[in-house]
Amino acid sequence: MIKNVIFDVGRVLFDWDLRHLFEKLISDPDELNWFLANVVTPEWHFEHDAGRALADMAAKRIALFPKYETHIRAYTMRFNETIPGPVTGSLEIVAALASQNIPLYAITNFGAEFWDAFRPTQPIFDHFDDIVVSGREKLVKPDPALYKLAIERFEIKADESLFIDDMNANVEAAKSSGMRGHMFKNADALRDELMRLGLL
Repeated sequence: MIKNVIFDVGRVLFDWDLRHLFEKLISDPDELNWFLANVVTPEWHFEHDAGRALADMAAKRIALFPKYETHIRAYTMRFNETIPGPVTGSLEIVAALASQNIPLYAITNFGAEFWDAFRPTQPIFDHFDDIVVSGREKLVKPDPALYKLAIERFEIKADESLFIDDMNANVEAAKSSGMRGHMFKNADALRDELMRLGLL
């Protein structure tokens, strides 16, 4: 029986794309694509998810790409603009689960400094009993150690827990840790799964 629901955050609860910020700063489409492929890339951004400090990241990136110093500094100061809003229907599911007193948790690959700026803007997280943030732990999904840490911290049983993520590798890692996994495509499919499990 599933008693606990564990969410990913990015692209499950909230949309996220670096493009949302930088399309405001770079008007030429070709330059924007080059910038996102070479300067502020997802791979470089994920270093902050893994625990690298923003100040160190920015200083070294500016040294490599001095022409884009303003843009790199915008990344460090305006990250919330890469998150345009919630995924359609997902926050309503969180609220519905909370109304049923289902224990809610999250495991998110998110830089600690960015999380500290984003979390206060979103009261939906008040419904969560606890949230494990990769940047604080210096562990990132799909590292099994992060799931082990979360299960221990949440004080839950893995086989009584459903983990929801939009990345297959992360879902498979959750399954390997003993949890049930749901590969997130959209809120309607998730709601159907939760209904099948008797959680909604």
